[in-house]
Amino acid sequence: MRHSLLVAAVLLLCSTLGSGHKYKIGDHITLYANKVGPFQNPTETYQFYNLPFCQPAAGKEYKIEDLGEVLEGDRLVNTPYKIDFRKDVANHVLCKKTLNNKDLQLFRDAVKQDYYFQMYYDDLPVWGFLGKVEKIVKTGAHKFYLFTHFHFELSYNADRVIEINVSSDPGKTVDITTANSLEVAFSYSVKWKETGVTYDHRMDRYARYSFLPQHLEIHWFSIINSCVTVLLLTGFLATILLRVLKNDFLKYTRDDEMGEEHEETGWKYLHGDVFRFPPHANLFSAMLGVGTQMFAVVMCIFVLALVGVFYPYNRGALLSACVVLYALTAGIAGYVGGVQYKIMGGTNWVSNVLLCAGLFCGPVLVVFSYLNTVAIFYRSTAALPFGTIVIIIVIWALITFPLTVLGGIAAKNSKAEFAAPCRTTKYPRDVPPLPWYRTTVPQMMMAGFLPFSAIYIELYYIFASIWGHKVYTIYSILFIVFIILLIVTAFITVALTYFQLAVEDQGGGGGRSCAAAPPASSSLAFQLAVEDHRWWWRSFLCGGSTGIFIFGYCFYYYYARSDMSGLMQTSFFFGYNALVCYAFLLMLGSIGWRASNLFVRHIYRAIKCE
Repeated sequence: MRHSLLVAAVLLLCSTLGSGHKYKIGDHITLYANKVGPFQNPTETYQFYNLPFCQPAAGKEYKIEDLGEVLEGDRLVNTPYKIDFRKDVANHVLCKKTLNNKDLQLFRDAVKQDYYFQMYYDDLPVWGFLGKVEKIVKTGAHKFYLFTHFHFELSYNADRVIEINVSSDPGKTVDITTANSLEVAFSYSVKWKETGVTYDHRMDRYARYSFLPQHLEIHWFSIINSCVTVLLLTGFLATILLRVLKNDFLKYTRDDEMGEEHEETGWKYLHGDVFRFPPHANLFSAMLGVGTQMFAVVMCIFVLALVGVFYPYNRGALLSACVVLYALTAGIAGYVGGVQYKIMGGTNWVSNVLLCAGLFCGPVLVVFSYLNTVAIFYRSTAALPFGTIVIIIVIWALITFPLTVLGGIAAKNSKAEFAAPCRTTKYPRDVPPLPWYRTTVPQMMMAGFLPFSAIYIELYYIFASIWGHKVYTIYSILFIVFIILLIVTAFITVALTYFQLAVEDQGGGGGRSCAAAPPASSSLAFQLAVEDHRWWWRSFLCGGSTGIFIFGYCFYYYYARSDMSGLMQTSFFFGYNALVCYAFLLMLGSIGWRASNLFVRHIYRAIKCE
């Protein structure tokens, strides 16, 4: 993982280093147009010249972009604006165009849908709207106005560009509501001014004007309040359960010292079955391996974020990091999945390696194929070019898959063994019928609620950044919330176990059972209490159930907190969020199972089993 992180960091840092961004007075700096699209649908973007804007006299030239920028839908192209370093321009006519009915209809539709444009000047982003809509109060009709003049205000410090803003002139608009043909003169002006802001801090303003609260203290308070509440609850319940578990140990130890024959009760009764391997061992091993890989990728992403690689509007850096890190950590999935498969007595190594390689990439391929088809139909910049698709396939074929195979080979040749504290009986015990609330789905819902409650506040800011137009920059808070998520996932079992114990104690039946591990624990506590030894799969599913809650939050955000609409935006929003939630299910599921496995080994190692 350390080498993978180093390679990813070097690649990303190299991509962010430019030529120094130093200029002399009069040096020409190209103003690149990136994309246009409806403001409420951030993914539905189109190339700038899909609308009949003034084009460069020498023709369009597209800027060469890296993989992450293409994945984000960036398509930078030059514009006819002549903005030289520290040279003011006063009301310069860009071009005069006669707009026919088709051109005017394109502009009308764009203004009606609140289209914005994005440009880049010396790698600094700038946004503006194409026009405005005015409603006539008496008639209720709408009039559409197109902005024909843009004013650029730029700041400099010595020989560097520090800031750029664009505004429209309300006195220079044209009414395009009903016209069938119209001659329009597009113009612009430029004004430079000196500033004391240094080049190293020129991106700070984008972080200040994000969707985050105006006062950072409010954001910290909401996060800390949520986390403290959850931690106090889990700590309180963990203390109770530790006392219950201690009483169990004392009881079993006292019975063993007395040497009397006692009927085994509680979780000790299951010592001959609790380490019995689960069904579908190949699939279980692959999910555990891929989940571990996802955890490694997330931790590497956090390291890169905390060292400042993902500064505001470092175009495509995050997506590039995800692709590179996923490819370089593929060996983790192959090795962890292979070792677990070997421990459980598996022999079909080819099937295990293929499953590890395709368990996440397969759904990604299916979702991407559909979404890319929709984007092509819309002629959106979100549609990946054929060359980019080939590059991704080559990365998978030459890096991801070979590393997965190498991990599987290393696992096959390893000396890993499963040393259970208790001997497993030849024949499994019959599991008594379970009430509906002790089955898998209700337990998953109970197990996922508390971890989700620890992160739901932060989810809004993350969604507003990914599916909006603002920036998320406080990665330190996000990392703290992620750690809290892992801890709470581990302790959710405490609550479910405690309530189950209380019910059985009142009823006077069965022995005590307890568990104190991640998501797995929740199911584990219930299962051991009712003599259900099938905790392997359920601990994994309960651990990953937070991913289901996150996907449920997607519906709430889409319909209640956003103005997104349309087939393309809806497809991209739910399609890619489904993949992210699936990744969370695998990652948290693997953490849940591991914690439960450690816990079960600990409690059975502490007692005498015959």
